[in-house]
Amino acid sequence: MKNYLLPVAALLLFSCKDKNKSNGTGSGDTAVTQTDTLKLPPPNEKASKNKFSNVIGWPKDKAPTAPEGFTVTRFAENIKSPRNMIQAENGDIFVVLSNSERSVSEKIKNDISGKSDAEVGGKSANRILMYRDANKDGIPESSSVFLANLNQPYGMLIIGNQFYVANTDGVWVYPYKLGDTKITQPGKKIVSLPAGGYNNHWTRNLIASKDQSKIYISVGSGSNVGENGMENEIRRANILEVSPDGKGEKIYAAGLRNPVGMSWNPVTGELWTVVNERDELGDELVPDYLTGVKQGAFYGWPYAYFGKNEDPRRKGEKPDLVAKTIVPDVPLGSHTASLGLTFYTGAQFPGKYKDGAFIGQHGSWNRSSLAGYQVAFVSFKDGKASGPYQPFLTGFIANEPKGDVYGRPVGVLQLADGSLLVADDVSGIVWRVAYNKK
Repeated sequence: MKNYLLPVAALLLFSCKDKNKSNGTGSGDTAVTQTDTLKLPPPNEKASKNKFSNVIGWPKDKAPTAPEGFTVTRFAENIKSPRNMIQAENGDIFVVLSNSERSVSEKIKNDISGKSDAEVGGKSANRILMYRDANKDGIPESSSVFLANLNQPYGMLIIGNQFYVANTDGVWVYPYKLGDTKITQPGKKIVSLPAGGYNNHWTRNLIASKDQSKIYISVGSGSNVGENGMENEIRRANILEVSPDGKGEKIYAAGLRNPVGMSWNPVTGELWTVVNERDELGDELVPDYLTGVKQGAFYGWPYAYFGKNEDPRRKGEKPDLVAKTIVPDVPLGSHTASLGLTFYTGAQFPGKYKDGAFIGQHGSWNRSSLAGYQVAFVSFKDGKASGPYQPFLTGFIANEPKGDVYGRPVGVLQLADGSLLVADDVSGIVWRVAYNKK
């Protein structure tokens, strides 16, 4: 399997426990992560390249490639843009259909060409499907439209008798009881959120605290690097904290350009997220990352990146924020569009996967060669990342020189039986990855 690591920028020089060092010289910058020292090239706005993928879809006899001992099957298919998933206590699986038919890279390509959404077609499916696999054989016996007429939904959450949905412009809550196959009563909007923005930063994810007393909402930036004015970024590039009734909103952490996947570290109990970093500074800048989220912390956007490395486009504007920027824990490759995240707590996979993180990498467009387009894995030991990211589920790239891809993975979900679901939005498939115990 090919490993799409940072080919030049991520020179893993030596292991170091001090993760708070970095310099901001703007030339050959370094950042000490939880696992290694990362060498970064100088930023170069003139070096920015675009290579858009061309989705050709999966042949019926083909599937992504997993390591030896795993099998990959189609859990669901012929659905429009599956992006995110959750599982209820009774085993019901909810899949949100939330993006346009065309890929994000297609939207950017059309934005560059000046074409409108109407000219290229395709809108959000705006619904949630429910799948039930009663005999637990990995093949759902039934499915239903659980909730429809939404506005670019992404995050879902169940707390007691309430089903939460994060639309792009707000969080809604609906009456729900375990086993329901359809929402029949009207919902209530409990949090309004800023919508719209650059590169489809429309996703709003949800996760609840372990005691379910707090809900955390991820909200991406409305621009690449604040070019539309920071006055338009209020409550954006943040993870917000609210109570289950939507009240008491606080900024839990800031400077996170586009946080999407969120998951709880099973050992430390700390909130972790994956973040899509900024574009147009060259092939190897800026690395997307996986990081623990410290309450009240600032992660750099838009003034600095990967520690105290000042963005040349915002040079000299906020030296106080640059100085307090935290180095994220694990670099995930530049422009990989790392979106999905789940920590593996199951017993089905081999022991080396226990407590590690699976990451859905949707794939690049702002670099000269394709990167991402895989589900990556980061091993953890004692609650800390213990190595760089590695490929786990690959084969999404059909022909790299041509830019042909079969699909693009997004959300990842560990099921109660220990198998893994992967939402492949542009191909309309949800893949199931299971380990064959010997």
